[in-house]
Amino acid sequence: MAFFLRRSFMLFWLIPMLLAAGCATTRTRLMVDSMNPLMMKMRDATNRNADLKLVQDAMPAFLVQLDGFIAASPDNRFLLASAAEAYMGYAFLFVEETDRKRAGKLYSKAREYALRCLKQNRSFAKAFDQDDPEVFKRSLQTLKRKDIAPLYFTIAAWLQWINTNTEDTRVLNDLPRIEAMIDRALELDDTFYYGGIHAVLGAFYVASPEMFGGRPDQADFQFKEAFDISQSKYLMWQYLYARYYAFAVNDRDLFVTTLENILSTPDDILPKETFINVAVKKKAENLLSHADDFFLAE
Repeated sequence: MAFFLRRSFMLFWLIPMLLAAGCATTRTRLMVDSMNPLMMKMRDATNRNADLKLVQDAMPAFLVQLDGFIAASPDNRFLLASAAEAYMGYAFLFVEETDRKRAGKLYSKAREYALRCLKQNRSFAKAFDQDDPEVFKRSLQTLKRKDIAPLYFTIAAWLQWINTNTEDTRVLNDLPRIEAMIDRALELDDTFYYGGIHAVLGAFYVASPEMFGGRPDQADFQFKEAFDISQSKYLMWQYLYARYYAFAVNDRDLFVTTLENILSTPDDILPKETFINVAVKKKAENLLSHADDFFLAE
């Protein structure tokens, strides 16, 4: 969930000014593409920032900025994956708890950006538009390790979108495809994003009906795989463990203990992900304050 903050004013206006000036499309695209290393440096600097409010206030402008960059360079894989990550992170950290409908739209946009990246693979693009599970599964085998980022963000954003549309039973039709994509992500690189695919699978197992792949008995194992890979330093996975697994198995002690462990963890336990960990601690504090709402007194 990388968000680009530094030198924002200059970058935000640069692309619109070039387009308005009538610069050649190719020239604009090449300029945007050449900025990938700078964007990566900005990402790293932002993720080390512990000022939660500063980042939160700046993020909407940066989402619009990323939209502009992608408009200038529609096939830039780095930008598409980064925008998917940013939109998903903003929705989860700052929108979902207060406006689920808006969060759903942001998750949908994140999913579409990630899919645009994956659909540069012609076999996948063709199979995605067909209603044939076996053809879709075979197309996933054409994805390679370089595709792990957009594949992971597609899965995560898609599941979060479903979580904001639970009243629509048609979303259940998406689950077999998502499960097949999870299997492929595990094959390609299960350590990507601090073992995130294991945490996603753990949440999937407890949130899905058994006929659509739900396996609550396996959820605990998958979450602990994510803990091992991240050395329990990426606090998001512990938050999801409390929110989804502890609640699903009706274990209030596990719920409380897990959230308290998050709150007692130093902000900079994983320096390059300080911002995410600070944001998760804020969410954990709020979730813990509502424990009585989750676990009603007998």
